[in-house]
Amino acid sequence: MTSDWTAPVVERVEPDRVGGERAALEQWLDYHRATLLLKCSGLTAAQLKERAVSPSTLSLLGLVRHMTEVERWWFRMHANGENLSFPYDPDQTGADFDDTADADAASNLQAYRLEVEAARAATAGKPLDLVVPSRGDHPERHRDLRWIYVHVIEEYARHNGHADLLREALDGVTGE
Repeated sequence: MTSDWTAPVVERVEPDRVGGERAALEQWLDYHRATLLLKCSGLTAAQLKERAVSPSTLSLLGLVRHMTEVERWWFRMHANGENLSFPYDPDQTGADFDDTADADAASNLQAYRLEVEAARAATAGKPLDLVVPSRGDHPERHRDLRWIYVHVIEEYARHNGHADLLREALDGVTGE
């Protein structure tokens, strides 16, 4: 990564206002994925790592790394039953958020994009009514693929709010 690298520009597509359930879930999820990348767009690696709201350890790069793991956890490990580890936080200690000082921002953003593609492939053709067991601390908590989509959209919405505040603190850029 060169010192003049900046996160690439992102094009975000508005979800259709009328459509089927699956299309609506996928389009809103893609909208939120693009929103997170939009908040990173044009920033340097150093800016992406900056913790702009003290005393929080949140950074835009930490959010990208966290959402990489969220995508893997819900779509690949739950919905598709894959046995995978977390790339940034295998012990679930907060390293996805916290261990960004020496992270390669360009590689982390690329890993995020690849994980999104893998998540899409993992759920392609699966019915929304597919019920899957929990992979976490609560094995009794079965859920369907529909619930997973809604939950991940909710998680993006929450973290995109964080990203909005972080971006504004970095350079004053606001907006969706």
